[in-house]
Amino acid sequence: MNKMLSHRKAIFFVLFLASAALQGCSLFGGGSGEDYGELVGVQGREGWVMTVPYGMVVVPAGTFHMGQADEDIAASQINFNKQITVGSFYMDDTEITNNEYRQFVNAMLEDSASTLGEDFIMQELYPDTSVWQRDFAHHMGDPLVEYYYMHPAFDDYPVVGVDWEAARYFADWRTDYLNAYRVSQGDFVMPDFRLPSEAEWEYAARGGRDMATYPWGNPYIRNAKGCMLANFKPGRGNYYDDGFAYTGPVASYFANDFGLYDMSGNVAEWCEDAYNPASVPLVWDLNPTYFDEDQPRKVVRGGSWKDISYFLETGTRNFEYKDSARSYIGFRLAMTHLGRSSGMEF
Repeated sequence: MNKMLSHRKAIFFVLFLASAALQGCSLFGGGSGEDYGELVGVQGREGWVMTVPYGMVVVPAGTFHMGQADEDIAASQINFNKQITVGSFYMDDTEITNNEYRQFVNAMLEDSASTLGEDFIMQELYPDTSVWQRDFAHHMGDPLVEYYYMHPAFDDYPVVGVDWEAARYFADWRTDYLNAYRVSQGDFVMPDFRLPSEAEWEYAARGGRDMATYPWGNPYIRNAKGCMLANFKPGRGNYYDDGFAYTGPVASYFANDFGLYDMSGNVAEWCEDAYNPASVPLVWDLNPTYFDEDQPRKVVRGGSWKDISYFLETGTRNFEYKDSARSYIGFRLAMTHLGRSSGMEF
């Protein structure tokens, strides 16, 4: 991973120089000679208006109380809450789907001769379809083992069987793919796609409702008509009351107030942070992310189709080992917003 990141930094610098040249910018000169000796900055640079990447929505900057909004069943007490400020960013409005992930795998395979190699791609990046049998004792698994990733019937379902490392490779590829096109059009490069931090994820899940138990507010899991508000496990042996026995197509339920779908249920989602039970009081209170390269456990948020409602709560924390692929864990990506937040379109 470190070699790949170093290689990507070199590519980014080349793209930056190319985009600057296409923009007609002087990176190192003092001016055009028409500044009359005044400090006016380098002239001729075009303004920056950041566009919302396709499939993403704006999450405006704000402050919220991070932590469990309800009783913590693990600690048998009200969980510690900490006021956190999060800067503005963009986030995928749904979990990454099978068909979106297939675009990445196909692109990597086409370029496998010069980069990672086909064996690595198939073993490390291709979704592990055996998770549908392996994750559950005495579970048939069919037809999901054979069809879930490849069959067009599941194109709009969230991709699963992808570990934390593979999700980060996907983010790197998506960054390079977008910026290569932008440079070809003479545009400045965009920031990296990345996994959201745990704080960003929780803030986005609440949809601007501080201390909300669920993305849709409080405190129930059904609406006034008795319909389920997410895909999860309502009771023992009961998976189908929400309309789906396993996962469902993304955006099958209402979005929260930020326009984000499935922030609770369907599949749980990888975050950037290493897992530490005490990380919330340890991290800074502005754009916190808990980094620990020696910690193999990574934060997972949101709960899934096989979880009870407690794990759907916006403040509930969970983890999985970064090299573990599961039938109930997927991901979505974020991107930092550059420039003035006041210029964002909401």
